[in-house]
Amino acid sequence: MKANDTPLLEVQNVSKYFSSVIALKGVSMSVRAGEVMCLLGDNGAGKSTLIKILSGVHQPSDGHYLVRGKEVHFNSPRDALNAGIATVFQDLAMIPMMSISRNFFLGSEPTRGWGPFKRFDAARADDLTRDELAKMGIYIRDTSQPVGSLSGGERQSIAIARAVYFGARVLILDEPTAALGVKEAGVVLRYIAQARARGLGVIFITHNPHHAYPIGDRFTLLNRGRSQGTFTKAEISRNEVVSMMAGGEELEELSHELAEFARIDAGAGEKLAEAAQEFEAELETLHHQHPTRDGGQV
Repeated sequence: MKANDTPLLEVQNVSKYFSSVIALKGVSMSVRAGEVMCLLGDNGAGKSTLIKILSGVHQPSDGHYLVRGKEVHFNSPRDALNAGIATVFQDLAMIPMMSISRNFFLGSEPTRGWGPFKRFDAARADDLTRDELAKMGIYIRDTSQPVGSLSGGERQSIAIARAVYFGARVLILDEPTAALGVKEAGVVLRYIAQARARGLGVIFITHNPHHAYPIGDRFTLLNRGRSQGTFTKAEISRNEVVSMMAGGEELEELSHELAEFARIDAGAGEKLAEAAQEFEAELETLHHQHPTRDGGQV
């Protein structure tokens, strides 16, 4: 393998056990500079567990974790950040009522003054935030406005720009488009493309193949904690991704089951109709056999 082909991040045959529960079993994947690797899976597929391993929250029970070809053992998310691996979780770690620039530098704010006179340098933070967002193609006139006033797609984009500014070489995005409409999802996908163009490796975790396929270079599919394989865009079509995501064999079995239920229901309906006809006939007989006091029938 050439030096420039060495993955920025790679896991080899990684497994994770929680007591007797197997959350992941023998999963391998990698991402290179200037590439978007899409990690796809439905709820319960093991995506969250793998994210926590990649971001340093969990250590794998088995397997190997490599950064730029060297094996690593992260004990915390700080270790992952120090290695240039930034994870943007769904909650974004933003405070809605604080300004965009304050959120951008949250925990690492630029200051002025010294000693007891040291304080947050709001003007410098605004200028830096505006410049860094512009590098990603994000143009916000007033960076002092509350971040909660922005749309979901804009907040995601700011989180991406923040991670890039603080030195991320690998960007792990946890379902960034899950709660967004088509237009807002498009905004986020555009900034993912910007990050790729700047040479970052992007791991895009999603359960939505329609969001993953347009932006992805390679696709790793998870199902029940196991990998179904890794494919390039040339090796797999969007429809095939959708089918594998939906569980083609399981859907076929379900289709047969539903057809059987429909057949049983139809048979039950016929028997119910026959029983109703018999009941009506018995009622008619009773009317003739038991006259009322005024000479009518009951």
